[in-house]
Amino acid sequence: MSLPSHGANAHQLYQRLNIPIPEMVIDFSENVNPLGPPDFVRERWESYANLITKYPDPYGEPFVSAAAMYHEVSSEQILIGNGAAEIFASLAIRYQQKKAVVIHPTFSEYEATLKPYKAIVTEIIAIGKLQMNEVFGEVEKADVIYICRPNNPTGYLIPLEEILQIAEHAKRHNCDLVLDEAFLDFIDEKESFIPYLNDFPNVIVVRSMTKMYAIPGLRLGYAVAGKETIDDIRSRLPHWNSNALATAIGAQCFKEEEYRQHAIHFARKARADFTQFLEGLNCRVLPSHTNFLCFQLPDPVQSKDFFEYLLAKGCVLRHTENFKGLDGNWFRAGMKKEDDMQYLKKELTTWFKESLSL
Repeated sequence: MSLPSHGANAHQLYQRLNIPIPEMVIDFSENVNPLGPPDFVRERWESYANLITKYPDPYGEPFVSAAAMYHEVSSEQILIGNGAAEIFASLAIRYQQKKAVVIHPTFSEYEATLKPYKAIVTEIIAIGKLQMNEVFGEVEKADVIYICRPNNPTGYLIPLEEILQIAEHAKRHNCDLVLDEAFLDFIDEKESFIPYLNDFPNVIVVRSMTKMYAIPGLRLGYAVAGKETIDDIRSRLPHWNSNALATAIGAQCFKEEEYRQHAIHFARKARADFTQFLEGLNCRVLPSHTNFLCFQLPDPVQSKDFFEYLLAKGCVLRHTENFKGLDGNWFRAGMKKEDDMQYLKKELTTWFKESLSL
């Protein structure tokens, strides 16, 4: 049975598995900041009402200028998208019938968007550290390589030094590097590739406002690259591809440094606490730099029963059936507020006690 290929699809998941939906459902399969949007979103909500009756700026202002100022680049290097997903869809056309390298396990949209345009995709499997020689070898034959950093779903952060080496090798061989930094907000901007873009016209950085700022309903992502590349990507996007609410709220989000630091601290603490808990149950936990953890049961054969038990208790984990290299034997759990994490721990503890007594 085909399960939903993304998280945050709890109702679809229950329907496809024919499991009754409990009264209370906590969706750990989605990985948005559990603290909710910055306070200003609610406080100023009424002031955004007049934007609904006006056409938005066709180039995404005031967001584009705010993003350029935040990253210290020219506004001509910024492209707004109706979520990062729209940017990946436009990029796929750029690589129509060309050779692409994708490092798995990773975000499914890379291959999903490339497939309709008959791109020839080579897959590299690397749950953790990359085999750089393998990457270099494939880059030499490719037109583009996609890398998610930090990676979804594993949370692994490829060292910046290695990314720079890949970018340099790719530049030498006329290969683009599409670098997905959707979760980099949960680390530190010092880890971003954006400051190096002027030396690498072959690199396109894609960012998302959804995860850190908890605004997935507004659909807001952006790309940062050289002007020529940005113009090329924009040429395949529809006019007015961003809405006025998203651009106004997104622009203000860049000013929320205290909020951002609080979210980073919260995610770090929640990860450490849940890692300790899972390891206490003899689970294998991958080291993560994001607001989610990827873990495996001591006996992966029990994965299906474990997953469905938690669903019946209202705890929705992210399955990994469609993540190549994880193949359903791992689970991803987004960090939530303390009460929700305690409930998940309670149900995990119960399941382990019952499974061990069988």
